Amino acid sequence: MMSKVHVLDHPLIKHKLTFLRKSETGPKEFRELTNEISTLMAYEVTRSLSTQEVTIETPLEKTKAEVIAGKKLAVVPILRAGLGMLDGILKLIPTARVGHIGLYRDPETLEPVEYYCKLPTDLEERELIVVDPMLATGGSAAAALSFIKERNPLKVQFMCLVAAPEGIEKLRQNHPEVEIFTAAVDDKLNEKAYILPGLGDAGDRLYGTR
Repeated sequence: MMSKVHVLDHPLIKHKLTFLRKSETGPKEFRELTNEISTLMAYEVTRSLSTQEVTIETPLEKTKAEVIAGKKLAVVPILRAGLGMLDGILKLIPTARVGHIGLYRDPETLEPVEYYCKLPTDLEERELIVVDPMLATGGSAAAALSFIKERNPLKVQFMCLVAAPEGIEKLRQNHPEVEIFTAAVDDKLNEKAYILPGLGDAGDRLYGTR
């Protein structure tokens, strides 16, 4: 089984991603565009949610209708840049629970180390959307997914704005069952592991720290 990659190339997503990429886009507009793209992507990421039939009263009569079944969703941003996508998703799914995971790379072993992880307690009944704007080498995302899967969630999906082929391959090797949703698959990584053409360092551009 190999990770399925969904490239969400709706015209509105393409349009907003173009302005997100532009070097002259400042932090305020970058945050707004990140939120808007995340909302549009969340619509497609949640397409497979199961529903159940309920009976309701309209102003005219009783009728059967559908609501989302089960415990619904949890969204888990990878700190820090993943936080920039959170509000956009919650606009569409305001009842979703929110977890957080933070990683750093050990300077000696170069292995990812989890320094923070706070997740909903009922993960076995929830579908998770793990979010990070960039899927570059895939190292951080693969590690985050490993740490999260140790808590036995019902299902995990990964959502990013821009992915590199190297990052996609890393997730396919390490987490073949995790579906990947991205707004674009770019060309490659440069020698510093930045995505080309990419959009720069998403965390720095979100928070004005570049």
